[in-house]
Amino acid sequence: MLIDSHCHLDSYPDDLPEVLARARAAGLEALLAIGIGDGPATMHHALEIALAHTTSELALYASAGIHPQEAAAATPEAFAQLRMLARNPRLLAIGEIGLDYYHVANPDPETQQTAFLGQLGIAAEAGKPILIHLRTSELATPEAKTRFGLADATEDLFRLIEQHWRPTGLPGVMHCFSGTPADAERALALGFYLSFAGNLTYPRFSAIREAAAAAPLHRILIETDAPFLAPIPQRGQRNEPALITHTAAVLAQLRSISPEELAAITTANFHDLFPATRSLA
Repeated sequence: MLIDSHCHLDSYPDDLPEVLARARAAGLEALLAIGIGDGPATMHHALEIALAHTTSELALYASAGIHPQEAAAATPEAFAQLRMLARNPRLLAIGEIGLDYYHVANPDPETQQTAFLGQLGIAAEAGKPILIHLRTSELATPEAKTRFGLADATEDLFRLIEQHWRPTGLPGVMHCFSGTPADAERALALGFYLSFAGNLTYPRFSAIREAAAAAPLHRILIETDAPFLAPIPQRGQRNEPALITHTAAVLAQLRSISPEELAAITTANFHDLFPATRSLA
């Protein structure tokens, strides 16, 4: 059985029951619904979905957080709401949070970093892992590169994690890992898991494949980031949790193990990262 460790279930307002049914039919046992909403005012929707749609056949869990694109809305009131959500046992993690200097319209680095640090504090208070969103500056649009200049999202992120998160001893996840093998080693050394999404199936992303092939088996997860990043052969279409099987097949091939072994390993890793899931109904 597989677990989708990162999907946006609030993106299916019209056919969520059908999406969940297809996930179960595809062999998924659990989903982690990511609670960023359209901003802090709606980051609770993922938890509401998890509470309303969990069944004995398909367990739903949630996260909550303020995405770096919404960092300007990281007000004291938003932080208070996040603290309240974090008290719910079905809310497993704070995220996705991080840094993103990709779009020219994104908040400036200082605003993003302030929002990130505030949420690290909330996660530490709650004793819950963090889910990291990172878009490297190398991939930024030309307009964003002009605006953000020499600012490097990857270096800024690792610096903040090293200084402010590593001392907590708590783990985290590099969601949709898209870095280099060297980036993977840095993340692993800081206690993070690497979660691989549909872009692992895209042939041109050889660095991601190298990282996936080399990472310790006990520190890898698999996700869809649905409705985004549909894997080949569905690339360009709406993604959904059931399509995780395509990414799982590629990851299993890279690791020279069977899809069944890959499913067992990543499922065990998810439960190790979030031990409360072993007792939650």
